[in-house]
Amino acid sequence: MTAPMTANWRLVEDDGADRMRDRCGVVGVFGNREAANLAYLAMYALQHRGQESAGIVAGDGEVLRRIAGVGLVADVITERAIEALPGAVAVGHVRYATAGSEQDKARDAQPLLVRCQAGPIAVAHNGNLVNADALRAQLEERGSIFQTSSDTEVIVHLIATSHGSLLERLKKSLKQVRGAYTLTVTGDGRLYGVRDPSGVRPLVLGQLNGDRQGFVLASETCAFDLIGARLLRDVEPGEVVQIDEHGVHSHRLENVDNLPHAACIFEHVYFARPDSRVFGRWVHEARKSLGRQLAKETPVPADVVIPVPDSGVYAAMGYAEQAGIPFEMGLVRNHYVGRTFIEPEQRIRNFGVKLKLNPVRSIIEGKRVVVVDDSLVRGTTSKKIVEMVRSSGAAEVHLRISAPPTTSPCFYGIDTPTKEELIASHMTVPQIAAFVGADSVGYLSREGLHAAVRELPAERCAADLAGRVSGFCDACFSGDYPISIGGHAARRR
Repeated sequence: MTAPMTANWRLVEDDGADRMRDRCGVVGVFGNREAANLAYLAMYALQHRGQESAGIVAGDGEVLRRIAGVGLVADVITERAIEALPGAVAVGHVRYATAGSEQDKARDAQPLLVRCQAGPIAVAHNGNLVNADALRAQLEERGSIFQTSSDTEVIVHLIATSHGSLLERLKKSLKQVRGAYTLTVTGDGRLYGVRDPSGVRPLVLGQLNGDRQGFVLASETCAFDLIGARLLRDVEPGEVVQIDEHGVHSHRLENVDNLPHAACIFEHVYFARPDSRVFGRWVHEARKSLGRQLAKETPVPADVVIPVPDSGVYAAMGYAEQAGIPFEMGLVRNHYVGRTFIEPEQRIRNFGVKLKLNPVRSIIEGKRVVVVDDSLVRGTTSKKIVEMVRSSGAAEVHLRISAPPTTSPCFYGIDTPTKEELIASHMTVPQIAAFVGADSVGYLSREGLHAAVRELPAERCAADLAGRVSGFCDACFSGDYPISIGGHAARRR
């Protein structure tokens, strides 16, 4: 009898190193006895913004309780955990950590909850403070003791060491920080939402359907759809919204009215869910517009347009529509791949990409194929995808990117490699095409990016303070940082 064949296997951690990631998503709920449950559902809808850790703080102002940990929302926030979080106010957070051990990730999970002279305060934060290190050093010199590596704790300490009401403490604290942030905060029975003066990161305000006193804050509108909330408006750059039993009250941060608005344009390229409305524009419409503009700028004779799912789907639809080339789903995505998987030690070529994507040979074979993706960061994943498409019989493979070349790191809350690791910072487009093995590579121009997003009318909401955007941040493409970073080095949170 022949002995069964055996294979050696090893566990592999998929770190998503060739994909830019948003670091966080935030949620706030006020005026509903199921606040924690609603926050949980909203966080579930925002899971794409962070998969490393999740947490909720809920209560009534005098007592706040916290559940947070490493893992996806459904793993951390169990039914038993929800039952242990009574109260009509809740703040929630999903987080993507860029480095650190499991212990570090658990310690840094948000929202942060502290008890100070002002009482219990909970803070959830999306973004990055470019002067966090300097502020941290000043606070430590004055005796503050830090428990996490997150710059969110800098905001918490500033609030704790300020004076006055929680609103006054918030305004005094944020006057000292510089960078990108959206916050959901509670501590005095009220809910607060804050957006930085340049409006880099998104934050929207909604009202629970049929509930005149129930309000919701979230990073994206897709969270409202799941919990039955109606979008009211964007929180304005430099605005603090205070929500209590009397409704929504708007306040302004100090000395911010003359600062330029700089909404992150990459939200429309990749980060936001396509069913969200971000910065006053529907994301799926923006991505189709990017694809149409890309086809105008980088035409090529081809037989079929296929997206890299899921991020390239809408841009590929726009490209195909503009170019008059058939659109097909030539790559099928496996939606059940976790972050850790078992790989055979006997190497299977392009194993990691094959685990997530598989080509449809009948669509590709013998065809001149345009492959559309949202970005090309290091180039390693694109190289494997091109090779996989070509090995399925493609006559030609033309890679099209619905954004300009990524040449600079982000310091405002997006995890990007260093400048040296970004392939477009040191290679020409023909060199990149040779590296990834494509017959050609075409990027959307910076001018085309802005034109495609701006051609879509920004929808106005019911309130007077609708989601106005007077400018976008495209620093990852241009190196033009709208908020001075000084000597700041990118923090891997």
